[in-house]
Amino acid sequence: MISFSNIGKSFGQQTLFKGVSFQFNPGNRYGLVGANGSGKSTFLKMMSGHELPSEGTLNMPKRLRLGVLEQDHFKYEEFPILHVVMMGHQELWQAMEEKEALLAKADQEFDGERYAELEDLVLRYDGYAMESRAAEILEGLGIPTEVHENPLSSLSGGFKLRVLLAQVLAANPECLLLDEPTNQLDILSIRWLEKFLVDYPGLAVVISHDHRFLDNVCTHIVDVDYETILLYKGNYQDFVEAKAMERERKEAEIGKRERQIAEHQAFIDRFKAKATKARQAQSKMKKMEKIVIESLPPTSRRYPTFRFEACRPSGKVALEVKNISKAYGDNKVLEDVSLTVRRGDRVAIIGPNGIGKSTLLKILVDNLPPDEGEVEWGYETYPGYFAQDHKEIFEGGKNTVEGWLWDHCPAEPIGFVRGKLGMVLFSGDEVKKKVGSLSGGESARLVFARLAVEKPNVLVLDEPTNHLDLEAIDALVEGLKTFDGTLILVSHDRWFVSQLANRIVEISPQGINDFRGNYEEYVERCADDHLDAEKVVLKAKREKKKSKDQSKGAPSSSDADSKKLQKKKKNLEKKRDDLTAKIEKMEARVHEINEKFCNPGFFDQTPEKEIRSLEAEQKTLSSKVEETMESWEGIELEIAELQEAIADL
Repeated sequence: MISFSNIGKSFGQQTLFKGVSFQFNPGNRYGLVGANGSGKSTFLKMMSGHELPSEGTLNMPKRLRLGVLEQDHFKYEEFPILHVVMMGHQELWQAMEEKEALLAKADQEFDGERYAELEDLVLRYDGYAMESRAAEILEGLGIPTEVHENPLSSLSGGFKLRVLLAQVLAANPECLLLDEPTNQLDILSIRWLEKFLVDYPGLAVVISHDHRFLDNVCTHIVDVDYETILLYKGNYQDFVEAKAMERERKEAEIGKRERQIAEHQAFIDRFKAKATKARQAQSKMKKMEKIVIESLPPTSRRYPTFRFEACRPSGKVALEVKNISKAYGDNKVLEDVSLTVRRGDRVAIIGPNGIGKSTLLKILVDNLPPDEGEVEWGYETYPGYFAQDHKEIFEGGKNTVEGWLWDHCPAEPIGFVRGKLGMVLFSGDEVKKKVGSLSGGESARLVFARLAVEKPNVLVLDEPTNHLDLEAIDALVEGLKTFDGTLILVSHDRWFVSQLANRIVEISPQGINDFRGNYEEYVERCADDHLDAEKVVLKAKREKKKSKDQSKGAPSSSDADSKKLQKKKKNLEKKRDDLTAKIEKMEARVHEINEKFCNPGFFDQTPEKEIRSLEAEQKTLSSKVEETMESWEGIELEIAELQEAIADL
């Protein structure tokens, strides 16, 4: 358990957050969200001990083992990949190394007592399973067994970061602190990480800009906004709805109080001069003075505006890809790829990392020559390209933001340029920044501003959401939805793909799977989500059961069978409603305990025995809620199956 009491953090005159009080409990997974620069990473650093709060108290168990995702892979470059992962549990790794050293010189001298101590430590941390656990995690993150003994330096930058993620996970810490763990992962690896975190028994705090990842993983959302941090129960979608309702409630309350003041003032202005009403006017004035209106601080969230217009319609066939092949040395990433893209297609290219998705886009826009095959753009097509890496297009980074964009529309006045920059959140002195000093998110927004002024009728986007915050991703989706040209994109963000694509092209070692339909239809048809595999398995089980029932001749279409099923369904619905009431009651009690824990000074003023009793009660109730939820979900599934059976009669 980690508790925060009146925590605040400021840098000079800038307040990130203040008055923060709540607690994190084991078994829960917290998604940390907020605008870029709002203080998410700072809050995570405070938990890891790399930052101190400006005020308040952070209470953390002294022996709590933290797992913090690092970004520095250089200190491990010469070590075997598997060893790098095992090093994550430093105490265990050092014990295993020392044990090996004692055995190596056993023929000269042997410290049996020390060896016994080390053996006890290895057994305590399940050290003999460490190597297999590390290998399994590496496999899950897309790093095959055959390279596990290679040095870390043999991997590309993105895969090195996967190894560092595996290092954290394999150490089996009691608390995981993960800052953007999905950034370098492909669809398969994200799905694996989701399953890992859902099964993880400890406390996890995760920063992510992936909507669906937050929905699939999180039990709570921690929102950094309005110069404070608030805790919401549920996943990201639950949080969005709850936050909007809370803001509306506060605004309605302020509106109500403003109306009360206006009514009192109107009465006072009308009757203050009349002797018969003077006492009432005085009373109204006193009431008005007692009404306090709390001003709402402005949100730190900023939504850019992305507006893409095609210069003109292209021909019916926007693009022809004919028998493209490409290899890097012995590594063949694309082989005999052919594809026809028609005007208005919104093509999402998916597949595991290293399969050639980005290579294909570079070949399409003539940034890379193919080994074989050809690319033919259609009549009157004007492609606009968004690359993963923007360093090359900024030409050394000495130009200003304003100057760089103006170079792409020199015929336009400065007001036009400033307006386009303002839409993507560059204003005031920000337009004078050097492009070489921009953050990843700022660079991405500037490139989108360039695409807006160039007006291509085909957008080719390579991982466009990588450096954007959730607000910018939402805005980008809205902008691309209104774009009336052709869209070709590579993205590992499933929510982003599901919002935009009307055609899915999967690249796999077996070849191309070209599916005309949206992402959800692709998942349902191909039974190969990589991400929501449980849904596919569940569907298959239902179909198998239905087939089995039909082979036995049940159920029939008779009224008797229908009544029997209806009765069974009614009984199940009663059980479900009883469980729902039970869950709500337990959750209300857990919330009540949480409220007590969040009260300032609670832990200082309450006897330790009472605190332990409440903690034990909370833990027991949380466990019971999980068990009851499983029963509830099972009944829901039975009801759904009965409903299908009744509909088929």
